Amino acid sequence: MDFSVFTNDFISYAQSHTVIVIVIVIGLLILLYRKPKVFFGMLFFGLVAAGLFYLIIYVSGPGKESKEKLLQEEEQQVESDR
Repeated sequence: MDFSVFTNDFISYAQSHTVIVIVIVIGLLILLYRKPKVFFGMLFFGLVAAGLFYLIIYVSGPGKESKEKLLQEEEQQVESDR
């Protein structure tokens, strides 16, 4: 799985929901100005969560592909038995 998929999804979401993204950015900038320690804690937590999500997706990819392959083989066997 390529990381560009996630960036493309984020960019398309930001383009279609501009007002929501602007409100979130303004909120984060206010938080950065008033409480930088909390902002950087949230930023670190978000990056760790995104990294774990990417790792889970990356690790589960081969398992999903092999499961689909086994299901296709099983369907072919059932069709050939008929």
